[in-house]
Amino acid sequence: MAEPANNALTDARLVAWVRQAAPYIHAFRGRAFVIAFGGEVLQTGVAQALIHDIALLDSMGIQLVLVHGARPQIDAEMRSRGLKPRFHKGLRVTDAAALESVKRAWGVTRIEIEALLSQGLPNTPLAGAFLRVTGGNFISAKPVGVLDGVDMQYAGAVRKVEADEIRADLAQENVVLITPIAASPSGDIFNLAWEEVAEAVAVAIKADKLIFLCDAAGLVDKKGQHLDALTVEEAEQLLVRKVKQAPEVARVLPGAMRACRNGVGRVHFLDRGLDGAMLMELFTRDGVGTVMTRAPLARLREATPDDVGAVLALIAPLEADGTLVKRGRERLEMEISRFTLLDHDGVVVGCAALYPLPRVAGEPAAAELACLVVMPEYQRAGFGDQLRRHLEGLARKQKIKRLCVLTTRAAHWFTERGFVEAGLDALPKARRELYNFQRRSKVFVKSL
Repeated sequence: MAEPANNALTDARLVAWVRQAAPYIHAFRGRAFVIAFGGEVLQTGVAQALIHDIALLDSMGIQLVLVHGARPQIDAEMRSRGLKPRFHKGLRVTDAAALESVKRAWGVTRIEIEALLSQGLPNTPLAGAFLRVTGGNFISAKPVGVLDGVDMQYAGAVRKVEADEIRADLAQENVVLITPIAASPSGDIFNLAWEEVAEAVAVAIKADKLIFLCDAAGLVDKKGQHLDALTVEEAEQLLVRKVKQAPEVARVLPGAMRACRNGVGRVHFLDRGLDGAMLMELFTRDGVGTVMTRAPLARLREATPDDVGAVLALIAPLEADGTLVKRGRERLEMEISRFTLLDHDGVVVGCAALYPLPRVAGEPAAAELACLVVMPEYQRAGFGDQLRRHLEGLARKQKIKRLCVLTTRAAHWFTERGFVEAGLDALPKARRELYNFQRRSKVFVKSL
């Protein structure tokens, strides 16, 4: 008899996930994503699953540009010809003999990726689907030249990206596959770094997202702890402090920072070995990698009448269990200007309100901090304190000297933050008259 219950639990989780993912699916339709990965992806067991996920993103109306690498394939081809791979500052030293290996490895790798994208396997996201894969001379190259006395020969850099041509292909619902080997205007062929090509393409087409599939689940801080999100400035500090990152993450990080500064909406770093990493990163609130943005994902803002529905949804569970007093839509519409919201990536995940209390002759000006709520999944991120500090600062600007809180469940939380329990007499008479004796809320006061 346990199986139906388990099935019901699984179904409930599926429904919850779909509901959580729906806003992202809607927001991403018609947006351009650049997905970049090294040739190592083709040597792992998740290559097939990655292609399935790419097909799923395409079916959602997301415009996709794929930029692939082939470093291990080129190394293998060179060794088969008795050549030793050489690198300088992360770039392959490409002489005429190495270039022949490069051309062969790039060609074979591209064909393998196109073959994966062309499969129509039953019971997969590719079942019955047809992905139109296009490519071409979208990139023109220039020689890297001599670096630190090392002649890089046929190692190249991006000279120009034909952004209009790429966007035209994307508008036709094609998946654009870019192989980082390109010719210069003189007709010479150059080997390019896939990381640089991905950066240049994302900037040129003004991509909404640049996604790097790397050798780790993203960036770490100086303590080695995984970072869910950071700004470009915070990433710069990691470089200044020489915080050690996974090798491939470290290699793509400078280009990722430039891309973010030059107009790419978000840059994501994901573990290429994690099956479904892109789906979990893009369609869940927490994600599984690291996202880089120009500005912090979480921001405080004043509420507007358009936010009434979001605030009602946020506080409804706490009203239902008695933690908060029920307000109702009409009252909330009248008081919405009192609220400050915590907006995380376009979703309201926290709120708090500041109500000035009636002045009493001879007593300092006071206000009530009310309706401080943060979604459970974000409560360990310090957002509650962020809201509290913001409203305390707002109160000081209004020359309020004393902040009051009435709570039935969060006494310890406020005590730990400098609030002191007081009796009803601590409230102005007008507020005492509204006190709900059935709730028996405790009163806490903090001097500002």
